[in-house]
Amino acid sequence: MGRPHMHDPAHMTAPKTPPARRAARAAAPAAGATASPPRIVVADVAPSVDDGRFPAKRVLGETCVVTADAFREGHELLRARVRYRGPDGGAWRTAPMTHDPDADRWTGEFPLDALGDWTFTVEAWTDEFGTWLQRLGKRVAAQQPEVATELLDGGAQLQRAARRAPFGAARKRLEAAATLLLDTAQPLDARVAAATDPALATLMEAHAPANDLTTYDRELRVSVERPRAAFAAWYEFFPRSTATEPGRHGTFADAERVLPRIAELGFDVVYLPPIHPIGRTFRKGRNNTLTAEADDVGSPWAIGSEHGGHTAIEPALGTLEDFERFVARARALDLDVALDFALQVSPDHPWVQEHPEWFVKRADGTIAYAENPPKKYQDIYPLDFWSSDREGLWTAARDALLFWIARGVNTFRVDNPHTKPFAFWQWVIAEVRRAHPEVVFLSEAFTRPKKLLHLAKLGFSQSYGYFTWKNEAWEITQWLEEFLAPDVVEYHRGNFFVNTPDILHEFLQTGGRGAFRLRLLLAGTLSPLYGVYSGFELLEHEPVRAGSEEYLNSEKYELRQRDFTAPGNLDEDIRRLNRIRRAEPALQRQDNLTFHRSENEQVLFYRRAGSKGAADLLVAVNLDPRQAHASIVHVPIADMNIADDEPYEVEDLLTGARYTWRGVRNYVRLDPAHEPAHVLRVEARPPRPKAAKATTAGAGGHA
Repeated sequence: MGRPHMHDPAHMTAPKTPPARRAARAAAPAAGATASPPRIVVADVAPSVDDGRFPAKRVLGETCVVTADAFREGHELLRARVRYRGPDGGAWRTAPMTHDPDADRWTGEFPLDALGDWTFTVEAWTDEFGTWLQRLGKRVAAQQPEVATELLDGGAQLQRAARRAPFGAARKRLEAAATLLLDTAQPLDARVAAATDPALATLMEAHAPANDLTTYDRELRVSVERPRAAFAAWYEFFPRSTATEPGRHGTFADAERVLPRIAELGFDVVYLPPIHPIGRTFRKGRNNTLTAEADDVGSPWAIGSEHGGHTAIEPALGTLEDFERFVARARALDLDVALDFALQVSPDHPWVQEHPEWFVKRADGTIAYAENPPKKYQDIYPLDFWSSDREGLWTAARDALLFWIARGVNTFRVDNPHTKPFAFWQWVIAEVRRAHPEVVFLSEAFTRPKKLLHLAKLGFSQSYGYFTWKNEAWEITQWLEEFLAPDVVEYHRGNFFVNTPDILHEFLQTGGRGAFRLRLLLAGTLSPLYGVYSGFELLEHEPVRAGSEEYLNSEKYELRQRDFTAPGNLDEDIRRLNRIRRAEPALQRQDNLTFHRSENEQVLFYRRAGSKGAADLLVAVNLDPRQAHASIVHVPIADMNIADDEPYEVEDLLTGARYTWRGVRNYVRLDPAHEPAHVLRVEARPPRPKAAKATTAGAGGHA
């Protein structure tokens, strides 16, 4: 594979200026000379993340909508276009932009039909022919004698365009029109009619010179990923817990047998904790005890033993061939396989002996184990990503990813990426995606928002967030309005896991069945991406001790056989939610969520706006898992093109019930003993016509 290319300032020298560039620099006018500055301002181009330092994110099959400001002095009209090219670095293409005079903003778009990084910018120039046509029309309307002179000016423009046009029909038509406009012997009406022929304007759009073409001062990027990078339901489970006989270690063959159930529930991604050999030294016992019994299986995150490291399989799970059969079975069920990527090792990992320089040494010469005082993790050694052989370590980490990609893995959940260098993630994700743009990366970054968001900018497709700790209406609203700001959704996608092997929130510990049902509804309707850790559907809720978020008899340290057919399971809730999510486009985007007033703080009310003819969804959730609550909710009917006195029908997708609502204020009552929420579908309505605006003749600006 070769070594990663890294820029080390200590070893860099200033590049020599090529002779041609030196000559051009010498010929360039000095500061204060009369070099022609740009006449047109092109600014505020979007989408843009940190002024183009990082790419915005989109998915395959979407269009990239580009907006920009473009203007110049005076009343001349402008034209603008998007210039773009695909990930293959081929020829530049262009797409026209239109001007919205109300917003004074230009908009264009181009299709995203390939995975990878696209590049684009915006160009603008004076529309000389359009400006001339506008001026001619005003003179004709005012019956001014200057019409004759205007026709001569127009004829000269047509001549210049004809000279630029290739030989053929277009050039002949331009030459003929120019001849007519310049022929003062022809009737004035005939010359005006020829000048204002729409077909002539179309020809001029294609062939008129752009004499003051101005390009935005930077090229921007859009990273295009698979649709499941932006919309998917995840299911996490431990293959070692899938055996049918109590006490037996599960295998990949056992895990294959559970895949149809997961697919039937409507999940898209199966996520496996580390599947690598587990170390023996300082192995953790049941419930995270420091002393393991002989039959304790240990934590999968203590990676590495005499059987191998990050490119090996835990022998108790089976062989590499068994894993490949598991992946093939998942693919046949339209399930992606996500693998945990944890860059840490057990003391028994081969790297400890082969590359001792990759680890931090203490003063006594021992390798430092992981700890977060007072917590100690003696079964894990962290890696030193800034070691003397950082290139070797970084390459080994990249090659581990490529190893599993070659075996069918197309998604990675990355363990604690905020504890590793940001420069490493930017490099390794780019390295992987250069050959495999289909790969999705999920960041498990339970850290401060700025770090979490920076990881998203560096290339992570999705990120865990703070969903599990947000349970009150005010904190859900405050948190999401920050993370769903327009500039943030350009690059960050939150994946809302309702629980994880590490996080059993007090709300689930004490809230009973109602808590599980409402949290599931919230996760699946607040975000296009959400996840469930196995056992959630069985209402597992016992902590190891009061005040802890750790599960009692945590699966991180022991095998857990489960009966998923047990009475009272949440399978139907999950199946129904995933069916609704797949049917409703409004739930498949993250930029369309707005919160609206509820007169009872226990009822959270929000809208998921439809687009391109898709229905709107109104969601009301009772946040109290024990008590029924009623509220008046305020519907944003103006945004939904519904008149103040107009009745409208809403259909509850959870129950099939239909209600007729009217106006802004409407009543809901939600009893967690029956349904914790309404997911109300409102058919899309065409926009109501706007009142005509008065215009002033001669008011300048753009077309």
